Amino acid sequence: MKATPLAIPDVVLFEPKVFGDDRGFFFESFNHRVFTQAIGREVEFVQDNHSKSVRGVLRGIHYQIQQAQGKLVRVTQGKVFDVAVDLRKSSPTFGKWVGAELSAENKHQLWVPPGFGHGFVVLSDTAEFLYKTTDYYAPEHERCIIWNDPALAIDWQLEVDPKLSAKDAQGKSLAESSVYP
Repeated sequence: MKATPLAIPDVVLFEPKVFGDDRGFFFESFNHRVFTQAIGREVEFVQDNHSKSVRGVLRGIHYQIQQAQGKLVRVTQGKVFDVAVDLRKSSPTFGKWVGAELSAENKHQLWVPPGFGHGFVVLSDTAEFLYKTTDYYAPEHERCIIWNDPALAIDWQLEVDPKLSAKDAQGKSLAESSVYP
């Protein structure tokens, strides 16, 4: 498995070695040793989540201000553009974002560490999105930054406005949001 730090080095893209033939394919989707070496620390995953969305759905930018979650994300059907936003005030990359295309075809995974906001938009007719988290969901600590905050200037690769949940439509700007120290 190849691990590549992105422009914000704490965010790591994992590309598995896929073995395929006319019968199908096989790949190692997670290896604790490789993962730990790539991110430089031990983490424990405590929860797995699975969502399905249709084209144009944008979920995010989500984070928990307490019980911050690290997320290892991947797509098992379809294609998304996945985004991580650095929300650590003390970081030299505070307020910056990185993104990667994740798809069932490329089988890439993205590590979004605690201290980051996370979101994705569906680029295919449908997409199934799986992610492991390092802490439990805590709705009382959940926060949302609005997807189109001009201070972030995220290029979501959209041709039309996205389909948002009521919660995501009420997201705040980065300037109005609680962030990490």
